[in-house]
Amino acid sequence: MLFTDEHELVRKSLRSFFEREIVPHCDAWEEERIFPAHEVFKKMGNEGFLGLTKPEEFGGAGLDYSYAIVLAEELGRLPSGGISMAIGVQTDMCTPALARFGSDELRKEWLAPSIAGDLVGCIGVSEVGAGSDVASLKTTARKDGDDYIINGGKMWITNGIQADWMCCLVNTSDDKAHKNKSLVIIPLASKGVERARKLHKLGMWASDTAQIFFDEVRVPQRYRIGAEGMGFMLQMLQFQEERMWGATNSVSAMDMAVAATIEYTRDRKAFGKSILDNQVVHFRMAELATEIEALRALNYRAAELFLAGQDVTRLASMCKLKAGRLLREVADSCLQYWGGMGYMWESKISRMFRDARLCSIGGGADEIMLSIICKLDGTLPGKS
Repeated sequence: MLFTDEHELVRKSLRSFFEREIVPHCDAWEEERIFPAHEVFKKMGNEGFLGLTKPEEFGGAGLDYSYAIVLAEELGRLPSGGISMAIGVQTDMCTPALARFGSDELRKEWLAPSIAGDLVGCIGVSEVGAGSDVASLKTTARKDGDDYIINGGKMWITNGIQADWMCCLVNTSDDKAHKNKSLVIIPLASKGVERARKLHKLGMWASDTAQIFFDEVRVPQRYRIGAEGMGFMLQMLQFQEERMWGATNSVSAMDMAVAATIEYTRDRKAFGKSILDNQVVHFRMAELATEIEALRALNYRAAELFLAGQDVTRLASMCKLKAGRLLREVADSCLQYWGGMGYMWESKISRMFRDARLCSIGGGADEIMLSIICKLDGTLPGKS
């Protein structure tokens, strides 16, 4: 990536905002297992941070995707993966399809206020019986006049407790699994929407995650994003941005973990010398730093090709796969060198260890990434 002075100006503004408005509150929000999304998003919206790459006519800055990379990198520096992810859902997971394929009317009603920070969004794909297997989801939307009547439910919905709307993937016909789906915006204040429970997760505590049910929920058909039956394809395109965001965000988190571990082990003494002076420790830090740099280069390559308008499904899948596995490796290796302090719940490296585990599951599990890569490389066996 060739970052310009303009990129660095945005980066400096983001870092200053996060250090002022978010970092001081992260520990408290982790303990509360929720953060004030509307308050934080409104502040970000006022600064223009929620719409860096979104169309200017709907309140965005109209910048290219390289600025989304800058935002993802700076979010990765936050000492709470949950808050970082919640913001990423708003900017790179529930709004890309709306921004690219939504009608002007729809974008004015839902995208513009989301960019301004007046509305909180979420993405509804996963279900109890359909996580990474998107094609098998069961939530339906049948036509009734000019409306859809939606029944079913979604699981593991980030921002789900506080969100005002959901970009939801639903079945709108009985056609084949890849041709019967549509993306529909569901206002979560609608009659028949039940936020059944806030989920208690291993990590990402500051992010509120919900199970949501739909019982005869009526929404206008004009709330559909793009053409009917194109939802699966549009969501696959949206996944490209989600997966690149996750990989880019992870690199910064790993940078911070290695830096913090070097600092901690340099100051911690054992057997008359610092822990860092042991070759096994400083060599391990060098190995991890090398792996992180390799992933950063892969992320930038995918972003550059995406900027050029190319299909980056293969590279985005590789980025996501490598990020999830390396994040686990970095978190585990670093925690080891913190010793007993690393095992303490309140330790920052302990929080990263818990938060890191999601990257290999959310947004498509490692095994799905491998299947995508194999399919595109022509090595995936055909179904009998």
